[in-house]
Amino acid sequence: MYSLHEGSGLLLLAVLAGLQIAAEGRGTAPCKPGFSEDVYKVVVPDITEKGQPLFNVRFLDCGRGGLVQFECSNPSDFRIEADGAVYAARSLQRSTLPASALLIKASDSTTQQQWVTQVRLMPSIQSRQQEVAVPSVVSEDLKEIVFPSRNMESQLKRMKRDWVIPPINVPENSRGPFPQELVRIRSDHDKNRSLRYSVTGPGADQPPTGIFIIDPISGELSVNKPLDREHIPSFHLRAHAVDLNGNQVENPIDIVINVIDMNDNRPEFTHQIWNGTVPEGSKPGTFVMTVTSVDKDDPKTANGMLRYKILSQTPESPTSNMFTINNKTGGIITVAAGLDREKVPQYTLIIQATDMEGNPMYGLSNTATAVIRVTDVNDNPPEFTAETFFGEVPENRVNVIVANLTVTDKDQPNTPAWNAVYKITGGDPTGKFSVPTDPTTNEGLVTVVKPIDYEISRTYVLTVEARNEVPLARGIHSPRQSTATVSIRVIDVNESPYFEPNPKLIKLEEGMMPESTLTTFTAQDPDRFMQQSIRYSKLSDPANWLRIDPNTGRITTIAILDRESPYVKNSLYNATFLASDSGVPPASGTGTLQIYLLDINDNAPKVFPQETEICEKPEPNAINITALDGDLNPNAGPFAFELAHRPSDVRRNWTITRISGDYAQVSLKIGFLESGIYEIPIIITDSGNLPMSNTSYLRIKVCQCDINGDCTDQQHIMAAGLGTGAIISILLCIIILLILVLLFVVWMKRRDKERQAKQLLIDPEDDVRDNILKYDEEGGGEEDQDYDLSQLQQPDTIEPDAIKPVGIRRLDERPLHPEPQYPMRSAAPHPGDIGDFINEGLKAADNDPTAPPYDSLLVFDYEGSGSTAGSLSSLNSSSSGGDQDYDYLNDWGPRFRKLADMYGGSDD
Repeated sequence: MYSLHEGSGLLLLAVLAGLQIAAEGRGTAPCKPGFSEDVYKVVVPDITEKGQPLFNVRFLDCGRGGLVQFECSNPSDFRIEADGAVYAARSLQRSTLPASALLIKASDSTTQQQWVTQVRLMPSIQSRQQEVAVPSVVSEDLKEIVFPSRNMESQLKRMKRDWVIPPINVPENSRGPFPQELVRIRSDHDKNRSLRYSVTGPGADQPPTGIFIIDPISGELSVNKPLDREHIPSFHLRAHAVDLNGNQVENPIDIVINVIDMNDNRPEFTHQIWNGTVPEGSKPGTFVMTVTSVDKDDPKTANGMLRYKILSQTPESPTSNMFTINNKTGGIITVAAGLDREKVPQYTLIIQATDMEGNPMYGLSNTATAVIRVTDVNDNPPEFTAETFFGEVPENRVNVIVANLTVTDKDQPNTPAWNAVYKITGGDPTGKFSVPTDPTTNEGLVTVVKPIDYEISRTYVLTVEARNEVPLARGIHSPRQSTATVSIRVIDVNESPYFEPNPKLIKLEEGMMPESTLTTFTAQDPDRFMQQSIRYSKLSDPANWLRIDPNTGRITTIAILDRESPYVKNSLYNATFLASDSGVPPASGTGTLQIYLLDINDNAPKVFPQETEICEKPEPNAINITALDGDLNPNAGPFAFELAHRPSDVRRNWTITRISGDYAQVSLKIGFLESGIYEIPIIITDSGNLPMSNTSYLRIKVCQCDINGDCTDQQHIMAAGLGTGAIISILLCIIILLILVLLFVVWMKRRDKERQAKQLLIDPEDDVRDNILKYDEEGGGEEDQDYDLSQLQQPDTIEPDAIKPVGIRRLDERPLHPEPQYPMRSAAPHPGDIGDFINEGLKAADNDPTAPPYDSLLVFDYEGSGSTAGSLSSLNSSSSGGDQDYDYLNDWGPRFRKLADMYGGSDD
């Protein structure tokens, strides 16, 4: 048996239902289905949570399986499963326990047989130690958990019962003092010997360690610190009992410690601001949105059971209770009609969530904001700002906006419920107008899409209807203001005259003489209400054959009409005429006259080709010819070909044979003809009604031929002749080339003269060539023996009479003086006597009184008296001045321009 610790009243007790069936007498009794006990006594805790197991009833089904079903007489408080386990259907307290016994009914769905047992529920204050035969055994003081006995000698005939250790409930956030005793674990063997108790599991010897401790001697289990259900909702420990030698005395028992939730967490909304929409005009009960809140406390207890409510609504129009909220689910719906976006576009609700099932005294609360936007529906039709609109348009104009139709719509702008669509419902049977919508202003643009004729209709009265892109909401009808009238006045303009028909076709025979009347080509003026005159003029006459009377439009010829003219295409000649009225401004129109020229026999045939060649020995050597006639059949072929009688040698040397009506063959009549060019006159006659004959000359080149019958190149060259035009062209080209050469020579001579004249005009002071100082070489050595030591003279030793007067000699010119005579040196000595050669040179230099005290191997020129130039040793290399700018030398005159070009230019 076991004992339960009542403590502060929060310890929940799970009751053991031990069900036994005794087998008495000899033999085996037949199986009788039914409950194991007629009456069950069950002790329940003071507070029972929903879903907590309470007890088991045992039913002997004798192999019926799942055919037996259980029912409870109080299903609102208790729930029984198919295995006989009974659970609390809701949270129960001791005061709410029913006074009468609980009836459990088992029924067989096949045989309809039923069995009933009673369960007496006893509160924990009446708990006491009972015999093993009692189905539910509870300890007397609820402070001990006793290990179940292994041997039950006094009950050998009873079946072994299942021991269920009820969980230990410990409230979270306890303030102590700690350690706080929870329960005492004891074994019946502690009466005979000393035992040691211990617990294992998470919270004891496994992380998190140190939460629960047990006195090894007394077996008192205590909690060492406050518990947090939101962190760990329950602990599963295992209790052990051993003797002093460490031998196991009892089988370990499982101990479950549930952390009882306390209301220590406020509800938290998943969003602080909730956004929802609802169409305007929605009926009451329309769903809007759902707000949710989360409470970390146990949702199975009142600590985590939330309730919602609306604290405030802004604005309170048209009523202060336009919305309501489901207190359990958080769903917001409408409860009143009258949502109008045009009046109130948005509502703001303050939503409160409270735990403890909404108890304002004990529950914790939190708030959030719900913003509900009223969406637009098409409940406002567009209305015209005026009943009648006016406009005017010139005739014959298209794509012209005549009038702007303005409407007002209270719906949300730039939405399908606001965008207007215009339709012409009357006054335009031929579709000359359309009314598109301006996407920016939503105005209707009455536009002309087909030309309008003032002479047909001077005014138009249109009926226009305005609608939205989406239909109106149910129950909304278009008012009279959604239809308007548009009055359009047509302005008469001066229209262009037009020819009828255009083009006009006439047929005439060619060869019509000048001043012949062809036809009258007149135009019509569409302006019937204007008194205007029309004048005609010729606009296009490629062959200049025609003339038109400016007043009557009568067309006459001024030249002979020729069908064979290059301006006639396929016997058709086109001429264009202009008709202009007297309006202001004048208007004009064009018309085309097409003259189809009928052919007459007015062209004599000509031979084709006109030039050909033939071999000296015609074997076979014949020429096929035909005739060209500008006329058409029957004024053309067939043709008659005949050789002229003169000159007489034509018929003697040549013969012509007719092949067909259009072709003939010319061949040599004699066996040999000398090479050359021959012109043969041929008379050709056509087949016209009045036949025409013509003598054409066939130019034949007789040449020597090769084996293939082709003229040789030499003969081609000999027989080749240039025409007069070719010779003139060649001469002109030669003359032009000579003129170009002559002009080039004259230009070169003139350029040289200008260059010389320019040089004479240069100031001597500006002549750079005279201002460049020439220096002698600096070298001298073993290979330069013929040097002049007169260059090594001192300026101070110059005689005054040797110096040029001022104005004749430049100041920077070296002064002139007699050059001293040095002894003649022999040729270069033998390399072995190089030392003697050097000593002789040194001695000659030392004995020369005019020689400067410098090494004779370095020869410098004199730069002039009073030179401000420093020592040459102070000059740096040319690379040191690479970054300097020498362009300023151009400003110093022509003397320094050369230096500027040398140093101031680019790398190129």
